[in-house]
Amino acid sequence: MEMYQSREDLGITIREREKPALLGHIDAIARKLQRDAFYLAFELADLLNFKDYEELDSRKRILRWFDDESVPWRECGPYASETTMRSHAGEVFIDVPFDEGDTQYWKVQAFLEYPDGTMRVDDVKLYVVPLGDAMKNSHHDAPCFWERWAENF
Repeated sequence: MEMYQSREDLGITIREREKPALLGHIDAIARKLQRDAFYLAFELADLLNFKDYEELDSRKRILRWFDDESVPWRECGPYASETTMRSHAGEVFIDVPFDEGDTQYWKVQAFLEYPDGTMRVDDVKLYVVPLGDAMKNSHHDAPCFWERWAENF
């Protein structure tokens, strides 16, 4: 018998989310687009609760609605920090401009929030990262910044 058996040999399949993926931090996305950036965070999947974000009904329902309504979205990392390292907890960048004149903005806001600004789903938070705040991390965009940072972490 071989000492080493691959996952395939053992009949274990790799789920899509177990494959390595490079997700952009939300502030890097804002800098790249040169505009404020919206994103969703799921409290039940954060470090205190640590539920599997792919199993959250609220997340599934929101992403299904985004797909049905042709709202562009993609997974993202949280706001980058040089003092902490965090795992992806299901955060989602909503690729809609923060523009009150934009009809898609209003559609997304109406789906996620009540008219008074409170969230329709308790365990979901909607954040806006202003471009000005994102620019405070512009030094992160330098070539090999994160590689050099990791060497000293």
